[in-house]
Amino acid sequence: MRRSATVGRLAASEAAKQFGTRAANLARSDEAAEAALARRQMETAKQIVAVLGTMKGAAMKLGQVLSFLDVGLVPEEYREEFQKELGKLRDSAPTVAFKQMKKVIESDLEDKLSNLFDDFDEEPIAAASIGQVYRAVVPDGREVAVKVQYPGVNAAVRADLQNLGMLMRLGKVLVPGLDVKSATEEIRLRIFEELDYELEAQNQRRMVRVYRGHPFIVIPDVITSMSRERVLVGEFIRGTGFEALKQEPQEERDRLGEIIFRFFFGSMYRHGEFSGDPHPGNFMRMDDGRVGFLDFGLFKKIDPEVAEFEMAGQRAVIEGRGMDLVEHLRSGGFLPGKNVDPERVIEQARELTWWYLTDQEIALKPSMATRVAVDMSDPRSRYYDQMRQESLPAEHIFGRRLELLTLAVMSQLYARGNWYRVSREWLYGDDPVTELGRQEADFYAGAGV
Repeated sequence: MRRSATVGRLAASEAAKQFGTRAANLARSDEAAEAALARRQMETAKQIVAVLGTMKGAAMKLGQVLSFLDVGLVPEEYREEFQKELGKLRDSAPTVAFKQMKKVIESDLEDKLSNLFDDFDEEPIAAASIGQVYRAVVPDGREVAVKVQYPGVNAAVRADLQNLGMLMRLGKVLVPGLDVKSATEEIRLRIFEELDYELEAQNQRRMVRVYRGHPFIVIPDVITSMSRERVLVGEFIRGTGFEALKQEPQEERDRLGEIIFRFFFGSMYRHGEFSGDPHPGNFMRMDDGRVGFLDFGLFKKIDPEVAEFEMAGQRAVIEGRGMDLVEHLRSGGFLPGKNVDPERVIEQARELTWWYLTDQEIALKPSMATRVAVDMSDPRSRYYDQMRQESLPAEHIFGRRLELLTLAVMSQLYARGNWYRVSREWLYGDDPVTELGRQEADFYAGAGV
């Protein structure tokens, strides 16, 4: 209740201030009124960042997503400033005294810290929504990353999720066809799973096996014997973080964009299991140019039939088969409404997927992610009337999250590429047309995939 009230009080006070600002603006010119409201919105946004930054769990994770996905919360002239404020949430979180974190480690691993590690840096190297990461050295000399869950975060996240049903009912206003009950359960299940580091270790081991020996993707090994429900110990990798990568030359940003695209989309459609959390803080470029991907708490496995269903729909969009797309979506529960226009359905589908289903080089930018986010669920979309006849089955929720957030991350890099030609590798089995694609094809050929 305290956690809900914290955000609730902020929302109420800011709503009152916004109302007061609007009232005061009635006596001003339109231009002055708009400027005053814009400043008020920016001040509100900064306060929201401050509140989210003091919270652990699901509320802060929302702030982290907003840090790289611009959904038009503030006027355009303030967006860069707002993104910088939100960016602070990516690599920082409420710090917890090491004495408390040490108790979690010793309790879960059932031994003294000095017996478990030859060296342990008490200063965290990273902090996130539910835990902190430390650098340490184990007795065999290996340098490791020790991910430790905040004391009490389990209860904090559960408190956040008590409000999920209410939030999802509000979400139904944005996505009228949303199956609130099944969607709520799917999201709740995935986030509860994220609290279990033993399950995350299992997810990470699966991805290690998939990508071991890959030419440009690295998944750190897990030290299974030292991983428990609230502690995860794995291989320590060094690299360049996202903010520095955004300043790299265009050619390198293009290469990184393709690697990110191949990892997230390729994991989903080639392997049927993927990280559901594309996030700038969850990868880094290593010194040898490979990209290390981290954090597999929010993880999703899908049946081959689900992956094929989605790819069949994408092929219908590419080939312009509107009626086939309508029947296909109807068979999967996406179109319970009867009065739908096939041309309008395929037009909407193209608006959501054009950036990776259009055969041309596309230079991504953040406004494109905003546009897709709006057309996916927002009343500002010109397809909102059509959304009232649509649904989003639970098994496809995290796939849509992956699509949107992968686009948002790539857009922050302003990456260029013909993403359609990359997509055809899994959609149609085409030979690759990029150097990274050829390297990956050789890897899969050697692995027998």
